[in-house]
Amino acid sequence: MSATIHQLGPSRSPSLDPIIQLVAADLNHVNTVILERMQSKVALIPELAGHLIAGGGKRMRPMLTLACARLLDYPGSRHHKLAAAVEFIHTATLLHDDVVDGSGLRRGRRTANIIWGNPASILVGDFLFSRSFELMVEDGSVKVLRILSRASAVIAEGEVDQLTAQRQVETDEDHYLGIISAKTAALFAAACRIAAVVAERDEDVEQALDAYGRNLGIAFQLIDDAIDYASSAEAMGKGVGDDFRDGKVTLPVILAFARGSDEDRNFWREAMSGGRIDDEDLAHATRLLRQSGAIDDTIARARTYGQRAIDALGPFPAGKAKSALAEAVEFAISRAY
Repeated sequence: MSATIHQLGPSRSPSLDPIIQLVAADLNHVNTVILERMQSKVALIPELAGHLIAGGGKRMRPMLTLACARLLDYPGSRHHKLAAAVEFIHTATLLHDDVVDGSGLRRGRRTANIIWGNPASILVGDFLFSRSFELMVEDGSVKVLRILSRASAVIAEGEVDQLTAQRQVETDEDHYLGIISAKTAALFAAACRIAAVVAERDEDVEQALDAYGRNLGIAFQLIDDAIDYASSAEAMGKGVGDDFRDGKVTLPVILAFARGSDEDRNFWREAMSGGRIDDEDLAHATRLLRQSGAIDDTIARARTYGQRAIDALGPFPAGKAKSALAEAVEFAISRAY
């Protein structure tokens, strides 16, 4: 029987500690690769890259690569460089995203584009993308290269799709789930899947790890969507209501709009078009989201995807790695509480 969400019992909350402890030694090797490969004779590059890479991120995606390799009892070291490549892809997308969104805060710190400007952030993001592909080529696996390069393309497609859907309050749920499956879940899936490639496992194992990562990634993003309206700036590491003010039509808004009265729908149209972005408007939006059950239902959908992630681990033997990966899902969901 597969595990289910929230079976940790009352003694403690879900945590990333098990996965952190599981991969600690491997992660030290990955961090060494990251620090080496973000260096450049152009001083601004490591300065700007280091601001984000050393800025308190959990390294969740590379940790997934390492933990999945441990799940498969992979004895080698190829996954160290590949986990670093995954982190570089992620960091590059964050640098580009902050420019696109005009973000001022990430992980509670000023964003690189605010400090160094948009051109520098974009170009250093390009540098990190290039470094990630150097690491893939050094690994020598065409299959790994195919998986990670495809994920990079899908992420970009998802970001463009989200840009075209911005302020379009009639965006439907299926379209939105497609956006986050691309822009967020694709890298989670690829990070997990490449562990099966380096461990030389068959296609079924690849698909199982892909499913784990993909469903975890969707759950992770849905929780982010919910807590943008239901958390504090300190908890999120960014401004409360950033999605609202940016006109990002996320799942809570989609659900509230579909369930709202004509008056409510007019409010959402005005708000998402940029006409109502004051603090009072955000407070009203949050009330509508709660009254319609949109936040609770977004969290419930996240739990469904989280359960699918845990179910995907079913074929693998019990042990520390499997437990840590399951608890990583629990942690992703628990951020909403």
